[in-house]
Amino acid sequence: MKLTIALAQLNTRLGVVEANLEKHLRMIGEAQAAGADLVVFPELSLTGYVLQDLASTVAHRPTLDDPVFNALLQASEKIDLVVGFVDEDARNRFFIAAAYLAQGKVVHVHHKVYLPTYGLFDEGRFFAWGDGIQAFDTRFGRAGILICEDFWHASPPYLLWLDGADLMLFTSASPGRGLTTEPQLESARWVEHINQAYASLFTTFVAHANRVGYEDGLNFWGGSTVFDPNGELLAQAPYHQEGLTLVQIDLNQLHRTRARLPMLRDERTAMVMREMQRITSRR
Repeated sequence: MKLTIALAQLNTRLGVVEANLEKHLRMIGEAQAAGADLVVFPELSLTGYVLQDLASTVAHRPTLDDPVFNALLQASEKIDLVVGFVDEDARNRFFIAAAYLAQGKVVHVHHKVYLPTYGLFDEGRFFAWGDGIQAFDTRFGRAGILICEDFWHASPPYLLWLDGADLMLFTSASPGRGLTTEPQLESARWVEHINQAYASLFTTFVAHANRVGYEDGLNFWGGSTVFDPNGELLAQAPYHQEGLTLVQIDLNQLHRTRARLPMLRDERTAMVMREMQRITSRR
């Protein structure tokens, strides 16, 4: 089975949801015309990243009666989407979120679990913490979503793997940090390395969409990637350039790789649970 993924690497306007939605719909149309089956947008693609006190004013709920999501859900009738937004729950808590939309329905919403609040990051002051890591079913198989800092920790990808995700969809608004003699920034090098490692360790596909542009003094570097279950780089978007990058993946590669490397078959989940209980009981 073949799946064509479009990584939508875009420059988002801070706090201007209507303009960002218009850009989403335009890129969705371009991806559909190019034959894509799934479009993956970056973290907070509908709102911009450095929201702070704007968080409550740009929040939307992923429902048909929401004007922003009504347009996106209509678009998802023809092509699957992953979009980044601020979600507001019934108790008026605000979450950094990503939604998987398909066939006019909300298939899954992930709330960012790890909110960096150190260095140049201040997310914990303005957003609530997500409290779950779950895979979900799509027409292409089982998938999972993680948002930026989530995949800087080893446990969320591991949990998605155990929950059946054969396609990991990572979204980020990763600021550029660390100048070296290498062609890419140090933050880009690190993200690329860990995404390749997850693909190899978990013998799964890893697709990562990162944003570009400047916002409140931060530079977002782009460089979105797709790795296959062998850890091979299948596609990489340009650094610092807005646009779509399309790649077709062969889902049968899961069978070929896992027949050779039965990492999933041999995983000792009961032992992991037992040892985690032992470790946490000491605290």
